[in-house]
This record gives sequence, structure tokens and C-alpha cells, in this order.
Amino acid sequence: MSSAIIIGGGLAGLSAAAALGGAGWHVDLFESRGFLGGRATSWPVTPAEEGSEIIDNCQHVLLRCCHNLLDFYRRLGVADKVRFFREYNFLEPGGRFSTLRRGALPPPMHFAGSFAALKFLGAIDKAAITRAMLAIPRERTRADLDGITMLAWLQEKGQTARAIERYWRQVLVSAINEELDRMAASHGLQVFWLGMLASRDAYEMGIPDVPLRELYREEAWGRIGEVHIHTRCPVEVIEMEQGRVAGVRAGNDLRKADHYISAVPSERINQIAPGLDLDTTVFGHSPITGIHLWFDRSITSLPHASLLDRTIQWMFNKSGGRYVQAVVSASRSLTDMPRAQVIALALKELAEFFPLVREATLERAHVIKEIRATFSARPGLEPLRPLTQTAFPNLSLAGDWTRSGWPATMEGAVRSGYLAAENASGAMSRPARFLIPD
Repeated sequence: MSSAIIIGGGLAGLSAAAALGGAGWHVDLFESRGFLGGRATSWPVTPAEEGSEIIDNCQHVLLRCCHNLLDFYRRLGVADKVRFFREYNFLEPGGRFSTLRRGALPPPMHFAGSFAALKFLGAIDKAAITRAMLAIPRERTRADLDGITMLAWLQEKGQTARAIERYWRQVLVSAINEELDRMAASHGLQVFWLGMLASRDAYEMGIPDVPLRELYREEAWGRIGEVHIHTRCPVEVIEMEQGRVAGVRAGNDLRKADHYISAVPSERINQIAPGLDLDTTVFGHSPITGIHLWFDRSITSLPHASLLDRTIQWMFNKSGGRYVQAVVSASRSLTDMPRAQVIALALKELAEFFPLVREATLERAHVIKEIRATFSARPGLEPLRPLTQTAFPNLSLAGDWTRSGWPATMEGAVRSGYLAAENASGAMSRPARFLIPD
């Protein structure tokens, strides 16, 4: 039986473990923290209290086009814990709302009926958006897209200011966690094509019904095979000798395996694997802020909504309208804002969309700022992202920052884990395919 050591218990490391474990490998995964999931996890609101409510660090969603993430959930037997929605609700200040849903026409025209009825866009805006969407199938592989911003591409296609702000920005900034003037057009077109245009159901939005940490619970790993999870067990260094990894140092022990996969963030890789000497200075980061609010009464019956023209971009109804989560992607404006001001801003803006907020009493609030939520998907970065193969034949790289074929998303992280598992299998002369093509 081939053996692997995986460093890092985020989605990249977990998916590599699931792939190799399912292929008959003996896998030991080491995670420095006491929980799994990395940035896609959850924890008690008040850890000192027994039975404290568990909340996600931020609302994580997926689309039907995230084939590898869904495959990972199926491997763990938790795919039924994700609920999919077929409607996107767009709210304007004042409460007027529009709904985008698929109709009877084949893709890429499947949104035509509901798109034509959207109230928050004018006829000129819709005509401009339609021209751009019709251009995406033929332009999405254009050679220069990694060198220009998504905003530059939209302006090239004659998009109106309202179309950019109310449509393109609402969809893409939330998906890629970067502003349009900082985002490579290659990523924007890829995500929009795969998520909105390529197939009829790809756009459907999946939201876990349980806290994220429950998706990786111990019982789920029992169905995988010989996968052993070691939490609160940080790897200090990957030791290398004669062009190969000799083992990993965890505590006072040197652990050995046939193959090793590093699935740590870019800012940690040179610390634990100095022999790789990777240039990680090319990676900037973009933050996400999640604002959790508990009221004494329900403020909305909508399961979720995209909020237009304000700082908050999305609202998610977590429990009967009494507990809602507001999300701000690429939230640089909130990074240095004090907690009380962030909560006050959220309440002020939510009241413009949901008037019942003015009548409700806020019972509790929690603000989570993920400063390094994702790497900034800037123009020119793609060729600088490292491949899973390294100069050491028994060491592979994983992580959403590696060249997974996707930007920094949960799907990108799982893709990287599957690619690392494929590289490990090839290195052991046991070729295997785990990655599901787009």
C-alpha cells in the first residue's frame, strides 16, 4: 500500500486525502489547528460556553458548475447537506426586488425571459449586457485576457455604468472576491461562462444546510479508507536530502511516507519547505467580511438576496429571518473599521431593504474579517502560480493559490487537491485520474 503525508487540513489537503484514500493509499493528514476546513470552516460563537451556537466564518456558496467540490462532498457522503436554489433575488434600496431564473430556452439564452423582466436595469443596460454575454462564448479564450482587467473588457464591450455596477459587479465580485478593476478578465469570463452560460443548471446556488465543519466530520472519513487526521499537530519543516523529501518534522517526530503533499497557504510554504524557494511575493490578498446578526423577530422570509448600490452585497437568511448574515467581498473599506461601526453600517443598510429591521431589536452581533480570504486575481498573475509538480519528485503542491485552472474558490482548492493526488499517483507509477473537467 502506497503512503502519503498531507500537510494542511483545508479543502485542498482534505480533497487530496479523500482522493488518495479512496484509491487505496494510507494517508496521514496533519493540521495545525483543532478543526478542519481552513477558511471554509465554522466555530462556536462563544467558545467558553458549553453548547454555544456554531457559525461559519463566512457564508460559503457553490454553483452546480463546481463539479470537483461536489464530487468531494459525495466522497464524504455529505452532498445531501447542500441545498440548491434556482432563483437569484436582486433587491434595490426601498425593497423593490427582481428575480433571475432560467426559462425554457436552451443555453446561453435560458435566462432571456426573467432577464428581460429585471426591474433594476433599463433597456439600454440590458441591451449592452446581452451584447457582452453573446460575446463571451467566442472571446473567453482570447489570448490577452490575463493581461487586462475585467473592467477594461466590459468597457471595451460598451457596458453602461449601471450595467457594470448593478449586474456584472454583483455577480463577479462575490464569485472571485476582487473588484472589477483589479480582476483579470480571464477569471471573470471563465467564471461567468461556466456559472451562468454554459449549461442550464450551472448557475444554481448551493448553500450548506449545516455548519461547514460538519461536512468534514470524523464519521465521514470512515467511508474513505485508510485516512488518518491529526489535528493540533503542526508540521514544522519538510526535510529534504539528495533531491528528495526525507520526511516531515512534526513535534519531536520525523514522519515518513512514499509521497508528500503540501497544502498550506502561500505565505507559509517557504517556512516549512525552504528548499522550494518559491517567490510568493507575487500574491496579494483580498479580504471578505461576514456580519452575523441576531434579531428578536424575523426581518425577512427571503432565503437570500443580492443587495444593490450599497456596501453589503449579499444577505443570507440563516434561521427563520431572525439570524441573517451579511457578506461583503473584496471588503477593503471595512478592514480598519471598528466592529461597532461595521455593525451600525450593516443595520443601516439592511433597513433600506428590509423595513422590519427598524422595528426589530438586535440581540447579538458578530463580525468576522478574513483579511487573507483569497489571493487577488490580478492581471498577469496566472503564469506565476506554481504547478503541483515540484523539483522534488516525491513532493506535490496543493492550495487554491497553485495553478488549479480556477481562481481562489472552494472549487479551485479541491481541483488543486485532486491535481496533487494525480501527481502523487503518477510519481508512484500508479497513474490515476481524479480531476473532473469543466
